[in-house]
Amino acid sequence: MARQVTGVDVGTRSARFLKGYYKGNTFHATGFSVSDDPGGSIDSTWESAEPEFKPTAARVGITGREMNLRYTRVPRVPDWQLRRLMRFEVEEVGGSSGAAVASDFNLLPDLPEVEGEDVVLLAMAREDLLETHADNLADVGGTLDSFAPASLGLYNAWLRYGVIEDDTVLLANIGHENIDVVICRGPDLVFARNLSGGSELFDSVLAAQFGVSPRKAEDLKKRLVDLTPGAQFADSNHEKASRAALAPAGQLLSLLQSTVLFSKGQLKIPNLKVDRVLLCGGGAALEGLCPYLGQGMGVPVELFDPFRVVETEGLSPEESDLLEEYQLESVVALGLATMASDPEGYSIEILPESVKKRRDLMNGTAFLAAAVVFALAYLGWSAMSLSSSLGELEGDVRVASRKLQDAKRTEKQAFDLQERSEVLSGYADELMTTLGTGEQLARSLEALHKSLPEEFWLTNLETRIGEDKDLLDEKEAQPFLRVEGRAREGTRSMSVLYEQFLARLRAELPMARITASPNVRGTQFELALTLFGGPPQGDAAITIGEDA
Repeated sequence: MARQVTGVDVGTRSARFLKGYYKGNTFHATGFSVSDDPGGSIDSTWESAEPEFKPTAARVGITGREMNLRYTRVPRVPDWQLRRLMRFEVEEVGGSSGAAVASDFNLLPDLPEVEGEDVVLLAMAREDLLETHADNLADVGGTLDSFAPASLGLYNAWLRYGVIEDDTVLLANIGHENIDVVICRGPDLVFARNLSGGSELFDSVLAAQFGVSPRKAEDLKKRLVDLTPGAQFADSNHEKASRAALAPAGQLLSLLQSTVLFSKGQLKIPNLKVDRVLLCGGGAALEGLCPYLGQGMGVPVELFDPFRVVETEGLSPEESDLLEEYQLESVVALGLATMASDPEGYSIEILPESVKKRRDLMNGTAFLAAAVVFALAYLGWSAMSLSSSLGELEGDVRVASRKLQDAKRTEKQAFDLQERSEVLSGYADELMTTLGTGEQLARSLEALHKSLPEEFWLTNLETRIGEDKDLLDEKEAQPFLRVEGRAREGTRSMSVLYEQFLARLRAELPMARITASPNVRGTQFELALTLFGGPPQGDAAITIGEDA
């Protein structure tokens, strides 16, 4: 037979102990116990717990303010590096809270919306609270396997005993003061969370409405409240209690809706949509709660019953009847026991440091510790014998380190100066081009004024920056002037005057390169000139186009 374990779910009103083992795709229950407590605290619940069997290898569920669940998206890194990242996360939380924190983590199944990264579910709890639970468990004759989030117990119950389809399901275990919620897409866990708030919300409202104690209000809730939309009430008390319960029911609805929104933000899955909701826990038995929540969330809401596939032949008749009565309240205990017994279950195992140390010693760590002490002693002797050499090396390292820092600073300054020089060089080129363009325009205007015959006048003069293969040998763009003009109508010897004009212009601008193209009608002319092309050579001083 497989190892027997115990799922323990302790709340402020009752404690559930379910013992058994997972085998053959189902859980075989061998013991079940429920302890009710009127004290209203975890400590008093433990004090009133009297299971009729020893809760050995107990997986204890933690929820509410005792448990902190976080989601972190990390690159896909080796396991050792992932453990280091999570240790930093835990140390940050422990440092801010000022208390020792125990933790464990597991990866969520691959999410198609998250590419190239893993989503880590990190669970943390204060060590002093866990040690209190461990001491109370020992007082009832139990032994600790580990602690785990109660919400993951709920997920394991769904994974092994639920009707799983290809839809997205929200499961909520409604306790007295807390609600454990998981969102699953098919068999995969997408989100788990523990919320503050539960059936106590209804008790507080009814106690104030009827002026009774919370215990009496709890009884009124079970007898009088009906949240079914459009329900017909038998008398005024039924109506009064049901209408008063609408306010906490609305709070419960908001908690579930906000969980869906919160999961979208945490996991960055904006298109996540819940297709149905399943409820369990003592608060889920409230009359009309399922149709009320279904109307508010717009999806079917039903009760979750995993025990229909659980093997209970190992229970006594009394235990079997008790389990049937407390099925809704015992779903988390079933999931915790399954998690501890099923090696393929999705698990997080949190242990206080003191428990870890005791287990290390029981597993033979004392011998390893002795070996470590011997090794440390040898290393200490070796370090002492080499201390003088180490001092010299440390001095050399300090000198080299200073030189390295100086070299890095010098290198950075050199790169900065080089970048600055390139920028200033660009500015200088722009300024020189502007200066040269202005100088070219001024000198050319003066030369044109001196060279132009009386019968000629200019119609257009513009400065351009571009490429002109007739003027410039270089490929890069350079400034040049484009000149257009006309001759007086009836001017004789147009060609002679034009040649004289070009000759005088060339004499005035001996360093210029000029291309000239007289109009075929003989009354218009145009030319281009530049002082940036270098000195003309031979016949290249003035080039006459074919139209001439």
